[in-house]
Amino acid sequence: MLLHEEQSGLPLLVKAGLVHVQFETVHPFLDGNGRLGRLLITFLLCAQGIMREPILYLSLYFKQHRAAYYDLLDRVRMKGDWEGWLHFFLTGVKETAVQAAESTRRIVALFEKNQKQIETLGRPATSVARLFAHMQRHPIVSIPATARQIGLSAPTVTKSLEHMQQLGFVHEITGHERHRLFVYEPYLTILNEGTEPIR
Repeated sequence: MLLHEEQSGLPLLVKAGLVHVQFETVHPFLDGNGRLGRLLITFLLCAQGIMREPILYLSLYFKQHRAAYYDLLDRVRMKGDWEGWLHFFLTGVKETAVQAAESTRRIVALFEKNQKQIETLGRPATSVARLFAHMQRHPIVSIPATARQIGLSAPTVTKSLEHMQQLGFVHEITGHERHRLFVYEPYLTILNEGTEPIR
């Protein structure tokens, strides 16, 4: 299997595409082969230092082009159409990378915009900024857990969330008095784009 060939001479993206087909053809498990095969692509790219973080989400591209994906896998198995598969795969890598870069630019711009809003708050800005930094890593939070995680009192976290709600970028999503959850909505919206079920 190509995965274990150190000196194949193939560009790593080409190797990743070929390894995916080989894994899907072997189909070693009763369930989960597709998910593992897609994870194998990301693992290979991270293990070889092409990516520092597992941020290439090819699953969505394969899902959006499901019929072509399965057809091309079959054409490799039945007719040896490696070129057709690699063209599809590398197109997916390019489109996914472009989308990820654009999403990253939008997220950075959003963080900068919201940070500037926080700076207008005066004295509360320090606590709100601390909570805001936490919500960039955890876009859905509860008051008790967040208070423990960032070392602020529950009343301070509550007040900071109120400020963020007034600024318009955090919303409470349970509608309950207790066990409330707050979401950094515009950030989560960007992260969730394209993950809706394909109909």
